[in-house]
Amino acid sequence: MTEDIAALRAHLQDLTARVEALEHRSDAPEFAPDTPDAETFWALEGLRTRQGAHPATASGTVMLVGSLTLPDGAPVAWQEATGTAGLLESVWSERAAAFAALGHPVRLELLRHILNGIHTTAELAELDDLGTTGQLHHHLRQLISAGWVRQTGRGSYEVPATRVVPLLTGLLGAER
Repeated sequence: MTEDIAALRAHLQDLTARVEALEHRSDAPEFAPDTPDAETFWALEGLRTRQGAHPATASGTVMLVGSLTLPDGAPVAWQEATGTAGLLESVWSERAAAFAALGHPVRLELLRHILNGIHTTAELAELDDLGTTGQLHHHLRQLISAGWVRQTGRGSYEVPATRVVPLLTGLLGAER
């Protein structure tokens, strides 16, 4: 019995050490170092250079930027930046509806399918896992209301170009 308790304690100590090692592990930098490598952090280096030229952004800047070609061949390029002082002082709850619209797995799948070229209600209704036609319309209305989708004709939808890069950067950020 004493051997079993000792073995359990040793096992627990081993597991604790392994968890601590995982928590401190760094395969890739979570944050850019204070002196970033200009080759690796080329976009950050450009942002910092620009900040130095614009005193209004001295407290910091966050930026969304991207350039891509959608599966249907449509090019999308987008850039948006803001000073962190204004963003940190703004009322974040006013953005809750935009985040809430993305908070349902079916809505995220709808966005993915629309970006991949499935634009009509009929095509979307044929897909598995998106629910009934009534549920599909409910989710589309939520996405439209929050600005993630717009109706381009009767029963036809698209993700506005101004939302593509923010959506994809949000997905990238959610991977962290």
